[in-house]
Amino acid sequence: MGCCNSCLKPESEKWSHQSQQQQQQRRRPSLSLQAAEGSGGGGRGREVPAFDQFSLAELREATNGFSPKNVVSESGDKAPNVVYKGRLQNRRWIAVKKFTKSAWPDPKQFAEEAWGVGKLRHRRLANLIGYCCEGDERLLVTEYMPNDTLAKHLFHWENQTIEWAMRLRVAFYIAEALEYCSNEERPLYHDLNAYRVLFDEDGDPRLSCFGLMKNSRDGKSYSTNLAYTPPEYLRNGRVTPESVIFSFGTVLLDLLSGKRIPPTHALDMIRDKNTLVLMDSHLEGNFSTEEATTLVDLASQCLQYEPRDRPDTKKLVTTLELLQRKSEVPSHIMMGLEKQHEEAPPLQQPLSPMGEACSRMDLTAIHQILVTTHYRDDEVTNELSFQEWTQQMRDMLEARKRGDFAFRDKEFKTAIECYSQFIDVGTMISPTVYARRSLCHLLCDQPDAALRDAMQAQCLYPDWPTAFYMQAVALAKLNMQGDSLDMLNEAAKLEEKRQKNTRVS
Repeated sequence: MGCCNSCLKPESEKWSHQSQQQQQQRRRPSLSLQAAEGSGGGGRGREVPAFDQFSLAELREATNGFSPKNVVSESGDKAPNVVYKGRLQNRRWIAVKKFTKSAWPDPKQFAEEAWGVGKLRHRRLANLIGYCCEGDERLLVTEYMPNDTLAKHLFHWENQTIEWAMRLRVAFYIAEALEYCSNEERPLYHDLNAYRVLFDEDGDPRLSCFGLMKNSRDGKSYSTNLAYTPPEYLRNGRVTPESVIFSFGTVLLDLLSGKRIPPTHALDMIRDKNTLVLMDSHLEGNFSTEEATTLVDLASQCLQYEPRDRPDTKKLVTTLELLQRKSEVPSHIMMGLEKQHEEAPPLQQPLSPMGEACSRMDLTAIHQILVTTHYRDDEVTNELSFQEWTQQMRDMLEARKRGDFAFRDKEFKTAIECYSQFIDVGTMISPTVYARRSLCHLLCDQPDAALRDAMQAQCLYPDWPTAFYMQAVALAKLNMQGDSLDMLNEAAKLEEKRQKNTRVS
């Protein structure tokens, strides 16, 4: 006799194991996009993930426990923060900025700020793809840019200095990023400087989205030397759109000179018509004097003492667009960089919704799928005597029923207890119960037990894709990424085989 599918009605109630606040955040509109060439898109078909909330466990795993070896930058005396390189379960590389709780004591305010920045998507930004706000932790997650900062390439270069045409491209691309942010009503950018300009896997410059959020709720917005700070910020401590233009002017000075020159000193040189003295000697004269004069003039306008005398972002873009040269030459060629391939190879097999959910470590989606499929995948035959049916079956099915109700209602510990009662009797066997208990163990942060249950489900039903998928998730939680990927591929192959057999029959 097989497992009795009529004992329980199919259940389709959705749930989330997140807190009430997290549920509210999850219900906001999805912010994914297929990157496009338009002003609001990303670049050349690159897909930017939807903005989402990450768990601390996910980010801890991605950064190898926030290992010092994964630190890519540290800054901020007033509000210290650290940026780590990490890799998600879906193989995507990320950058994770970690704040102290004192920087953002109010979790709601931090979440609201993050969601505001997370709405932005543009090919000239290193886009914000998520955040984490658990306990004392405050973290932001962005696309990872593998080719360092403008500051390193300008001031600390090892192989070659940046050629003139590429410097003009950097100025233009960052101006485009600022114009987009301004048009999207996020005109304030905090502490714009050469360290905020990052180079992606193609060698294209992108503006870090970290500057779109303050370093803290009440902390200073500018952490650089006061000599580079907008004069109005020194007067009243406020950042305005015009302040951002002033800071862009300091970046133009960096591009012109190849070194950090205080704006007041640079303006004195410009007034004395010592433009050539301002130029980076490492260019060895390989630049257009006319273009350099235009760039110097634009920098001078940006650095005006009175905010009202500075140009707007539209003027920046219009002026710099006319200076673009070598548009057909890829950025990584001009930069002398080997093109990066940061994304891991894709899975060998296409994934079903269950496979996609497991590859994303989306336990909520896995739960919904298991609830929807109910016990349809159980194909194990259970032979029971009449005595076993009358005396034991009712108790076992009642235990499984209680387990299913607890599973549906996110009472994971209760579900584990009830499913264990069903399994321990040993009269009936059910791969689905093992898969459900495996997920409960994962949701209770017990990956070892989850892996054992998933393996037991495979023993009972050797060709069941779900058993392999659950093993893949448990292995990933145990930091066994290679084995996890193998299991995902094996499950996908089994699903493909099952679909072919269904079509033939």
